[in-house]
Amino acid sequence: MSQATTHIETIEGEYNLNNYDEIRENFDWSDAKALLSAAKTGKINAAYETIDRHVDEGYGDKIALHYINEGEKRSYTFKEVKDQTDHYARILKRHGVTRGDRVFVFLPKTPECYIAILAVIKVGAIAGPLFEAFMEDAVRDRINDCDGTLLITDQQLVKRVPKKDIPSLETTLFVEDIEKEPLQPVDGDDYVEWVDWEDGLIIHYTSGSTGKPKGVLHAHRAAQHHIVTGKWVLDIKDDDVYWCTSHPGWVTGSVYGLFAPLLNRATVVIQGGRFSAENWYSLIEELGVTIWYSAPTAFRMLLSKGDLYKDYDLSSVRHVLSVGEPLNPEVIQWAWNSLNVRIHDTWWMTETGGHLIVNLPAEKIKPGSMGRSFPGIQVGILDEEGNELPHGEVGQLAVRTPWPGLMKEIWGNQDKFKSYFQYKGWYISGDLALQDEEGYVFFQGRNDDMINSAGERIGPFEVESKLIEHTAVEEAGVIGKPDELRGELVKAFITLRSGYQESEQLLEEIRLYVRKNLSAHAAPREIEVMDELPKTKISGKILRRQLKALEIERANKVKN
Repeated sequence: MSQATTHIETIEGEYNLNNYDEIRENFDWSDAKALLSAAKTGKINAAYETIDRHVDEGYGDKIALHYINEGEKRSYTFKEVKDQTDHYARILKRHGVTRGDRVFVFLPKTPECYIAILAVIKVGAIAGPLFEAFMEDAVRDRINDCDGTLLITDQQLVKRVPKKDIPSLETTLFVEDIEKEPLQPVDGDDYVEWVDWEDGLIIHYTSGSTGKPKGVLHAHRAAQHHIVTGKWVLDIKDDDVYWCTSHPGWVTGSVYGLFAPLLNRATVVIQGGRFSAENWYSLIEELGVTIWYSAPTAFRMLLSKGDLYKDYDLSSVRHVLSVGEPLNPEVIQWAWNSLNVRIHDTWWMTETGGHLIVNLPAEKIKPGSMGRSFPGIQVGILDEEGNELPHGEVGQLAVRTPWPGLMKEIWGNQDKFKSYFQYKGWYISGDLALQDEEGYVFFQGRNDDMINSAGERIGPFEVESKLIEHTAVEEAGVIGKPDELRGELVKAFITLRSGYQESEQLLEEIRLYVRKNLSAHAAPREIEVMDELPKTKISGKILRRQLKALEIERANKVKN
């Protein structure tokens, strides 16, 4: 057994559904499908299932959304959200949007962002949500990749949309204009486009260690994965007030910030603005949040605020979950000792479309573990030949295919799609892990150069490409440097072109160049100038792993 899993403490849960072993044994995905009204009709529309279905079933007056941002507060019932999505859908149809079109939504974390995404899906198009901090290149690359034809944005963010460089983009709609148009009664018109289970639902772009971000397309069938994991992992009940802190431009913000909670008829909290411990605690107290889904970095930032939590009434919180990066055992213990709640780690990826490894509410938690496989999911730890390894040995984290949330395709890149399935019957995650005798999985690292900073996956290639566009930079190698708060931070090693000399002013200029033209979260927090970067002798490829080893060696010297 790996040292990481010896003498490990467990935290026992006292929640409902204590027969999970029986549930695992008898689970069938058809039971999840039966939770959707589409199971009876043969056709589906995930937006209808998420909002309209509840109105048709008599819950139109229930609060669907709370929005809060620096003193502003708005609430919407399910009926009001339905009416708004109909309104947006009517305008989309008027502009010629049809089934299968790619429509992008570039908005801050507001109700209009959620409504726009649902409206795109309602008319049968494929929604492409974009993170509000993306800059020009990130926006352009994503829309161009799948030939997006229409964009919904606002008057501020449109300044970061290089329309002249996006030939497929025919129409740009502004929420300010949409909101000014009067709502009209449906008058018998049905804005729901009923589609097949395999039709495209949403496309999220995920960075890789090489090449530009890849478009991960999910199908409407994923709704059955979302609804059942919302029911069992998020543990949503009818009176829950649910808050996921992620923006819908990231897969967590769409799947578990929008689809899963609303499919299960929770009241969803949308919080605008930047992180502030005071604002977060105040939001929980004011809205009576009962279920809270966030990232380890956020929990570590709250931990660093010491006893601040004592100034607020957080007693409404009964269930807390985490995602995006390894969850430190000390954070779990802090939440247990200070807030009297367990933090339930979850593992999944953009490509998997939903929870795969989880800490279910009634099961014990082993701090340091991501949990056990969700019912209906089989996890394997494989060697380099695709053979399953015994308990306690580190190998490739793989998942037996298929399952409903699994991506439909990588847009326009069949070779990349196939690379996830190099061993027959298995999806290869790119993570390294081990599994103990009870089935608990422990993350051991990535099998590539991907950077995980504050729960965001950052591809080094994209950052390197932007760095060398700066006139001063000759070559660049980018790594994830270990960091106590963020897990990893983006560090760049560069060489300078002749005529340029290192200075604090130049390095800050280079950093801001990446921030302005790519995104804030991808901008290097540290830049180091070297005379020469380590490379392979034959191809001249920059050796990122050697740069990372150098950084780890330095950190170990400091500790010792």
